[in-house]
Amino acid sequence: MIGAIELGLIYGVMALGVYLTFRVLNFPDLTVDGSFTTGAATAAALITLGQSPIVATLAAVAAGLAAGAVTGLLHTKGRIDGLLAGILTMIALWSINLRIMGTTKPDSAVAANLPLLRASTVFDPLRENMLLGTWASVAVLAVGVILVKLLVDWFLSTNLGLAIRATGDNGPMIRSFGVSTDRTTILTLALSNGLVALCGALVAQFQGFADISMGIGLILVGLASVIVGQAILGQRWIWLASLAVVIGAVVYRLIIFFAMQVGLDPNDMKLVTAVLVVLALLLPRWGFLKRVPSLRGRGGRVPPRDPAPDPAPAAVAAAPTAATPTAPKEA
Repeated sequence: MIGAIELGLIYGVMALGVYLTFRVLNFPDLTVDGSFTTGAATAAALITLGQSPIVATLAAVAAGLAAGAVTGLLHTKGRIDGLLAGILTMIALWSINLRIMGTTKPDSAVAANLPLLRASTVFDPLRENMLLGTWASVAVLAVGVILVKLLVDWFLSTNLGLAIRATGDNGPMIRSFGVSTDRTTILTLALSNGLVALCGALVAQFQGFADISMGIGLILVGLASVIVGQAILGQRWIWLASLAVVIGAVVYRLIIFFAMQVGLDPNDMKLVTAVLVVLALLLPRWGFLKRVPSLRGRGGRVPPRDPAPDPAPAAVAAAPTAATPTAPKEA
């Protein structure tokens, strides 16, 4: 179970990236399926070629930033639908990822997987001190993920972050104030996929390999983390919403862990994820769970209530006017 919690905390970084596009920007970005593998492939290839794990991880983040920026440019400058732009970038990244991993193979230009069993990684200090798989490792990973979460919270509270949040809420309104929604969209997509690529690099180093198929269906995992977490904690404040997606990533990994413990086939995990997302979306609309505000309305926002009737007209109608005669009082 500790291993599932460790992996869930690492995937919390990816969930923060999905949160930026899915909740903050209100953008259905499918690039993450490709950028996750791009981060893993970039880090694994550079580590295999002798680079420092820190340098390799930073290079993976840069590759993810570039992938997200490409999707943003296709959508904003190319006027391509956001969903289609993400799919196009994701498909292109499949071939790019094969080429990236193929740079370590002298006899081939492409490679579908890259092992890191004997290579140095960022987890070497924990592994050498026999801390991986213990609660000490969980604490270290939790601190690292919380630092990333606080950085996201701080960014969203800046003027630029407020402009990004306004772009997701009401694009025409924020454009009327002179803000370029094209720039905020490109920047948000780049930051989101940078976080996803960072997660991919960390997962590759944690598991000891990078594989071309490790990002397939990752958008569903990210959505499950966001939806389940915010169904538990809600999203009234930014700090609470970002904490919820991290907790949701851990809860999702624990659900998968217990599902495998009861004997489910690992090949059915995608089905389990899909059912989990459906339940998280539908249950708050049934029975007593209707009071959970985080999943109602479009994009998880609470739909506005009908405004209360203005009491002024009724008061005016009931009040006597100057032209209305009144009965004289008896002496």
